[in-house]
Amino acid sequence: MAEASLLDRSRIVAGPGFNRWLIPPAALAIHLAIGQAYAFSVFKNPLMSLLSHDVDHPAPDDWTAGQVGWIFSIAIVLLGLSAAVFGTWLERVGPRKAMLASALCFAGGFFIGSYGVHIHSLPLLYFGYGVVGGIGLGIGYISPVSTLIKWFPDRPGVATGMAIMGFGGGAMIASPLSLTLMNQFKNASDNGVAATFIALGVIYLLFMQLGVWTIRVPAEGWRPAGYVPAANHNEMITTGNVLASQAIKTPQFWLLWVVLCMNVTAGIGILETASPMIQEIFSDKVLGAGRGITAAAAGGFVGLLSLFNLLGRFFWSSASDKIGRKRIYLIYFGLGIVLYALLPTLGRNASLALFVVACCLILSMYGGGFSTMPAFLSDLFGKKEVGAIHGRVLTAWSTAGVLGPLLVNYLHENAKAKQLEGAAAFQNVFYTMAGLLVVGFIADLLIRAVNDKYFVHETVTRAQAEAAPAH
Repeated sequence: MAEASLLDRSRIVAGPGFNRWLIPPAALAIHLAIGQAYAFSVFKNPLMSLLSHDVDHPAPDDWTAGQVGWIFSIAIVLLGLSAAVFGTWLERVGPRKAMLASALCFAGGFFIGSYGVHIHSLPLLYFGYGVVGGIGLGIGYISPVSTLIKWFPDRPGVATGMAIMGFGGGAMIASPLSLTLMNQFKNASDNGVAATFIALGVIYLLFMQLGVWTIRVPAEGWRPAGYVPAANHNEMITTGNVLASQAIKTPQFWLLWVVLCMNVTAGIGILETASPMIQEIFSDKVLGAGRGITAAAAGGFVGLLSLFNLLGRFFWSSASDKIGRKRIYLIYFGLGIVLYALLPTLGRNASLALFVVACCLILSMYGGGFSTMPAFLSDLFGKKEVGAIHGRVLTAWSTAGVLGPLLVNYLHENAKAKQLEGAAAFQNVFYTMAGLLVVGFIADLLIRAVNDKYFVHETVTRAQAEAAPAH
């Protein structure tokens, strides 16, 4: 079929003279859209007051904060699972078909979720935004990565940083857009969430087509002019390839899984509870009457963290091209351990400015951990199936997305039960996050070059490689 052939990988192979710098904008079109997930909190209060229209005085059948919170958690879990399941399919069919599938699922999640909001069905909302939308998140997240690394073998950190920066920046667009749409659609009997979901579905479906129809893959054997592989300079960077099915049999894969899981779980220690945390630590009791952090100021703090999350994704991953992937993660973990250990003291001493600076640095490295990972995987396992391998590693994000909030909330609630206040109520949270970073630091130290026995030679078929036993 002619229409179907437009999606085939063979139709998007770039011709001679193609400008590879057209690929990052195509990737950004996808990541800026699916980055909306980080702005989902703007719907939390409206979803909790669909019937009462007053979050402070909910109706008996209104959804609770816990019930609404699971929508985001389900989406993140499905992000990791779908990235793992569809990673090999993506490598086979190419990024155009995968990007289109992502757009249809992501937009479809909004459409199904809208109907769930309209009839006040929480299971339908879980299925729509959480499951269907989450699958769109996962496929969309990995769809440009392998293509970018193939186009930028000389600067993989810069390339993936540009794209994954979009995921962090998507919330900065989605948050005000969603609030504007809800204000536009709301009336006396409807707070506008259902209509906003439909509008966002349409907007993102159309916007993501920019990536779908402009993405290209390089021709077999293409290399940038003057590019010399760096394998001779760094034993951690390979010129060979490991299939995704073999990569998961290596210790390097699981060490990187731990590295990502620990980095994300620790970052959530700040991100998940940023607004109430800074209000509690720097309250009127600490700073003096009338000088405590207000809800509006806490919102500014959250915005600042989002900005550093975004900037860190580009800065740190770009720096990794010069410093090396293993060293940059040692910086993330080593500096992060120090900063987390200092936060309780900064809180007790009412050092607000230093506390904010420390949190911003932590969030920049949280973002950097995401954008550096694809390049690290490419270094170790090669470029052939890096998208599929990346998808499997992202199950660490699914784990951290559930583990992080549960751990932080448990530790904080336990401290509150002991009547602890201010910085003391978060002390165990910060020290536990520092402990997780110690685990990540050790895992990163243990990473070595992948054993040659895992690499696929051109004379070995995929079936033969996948049938090989684990070592």
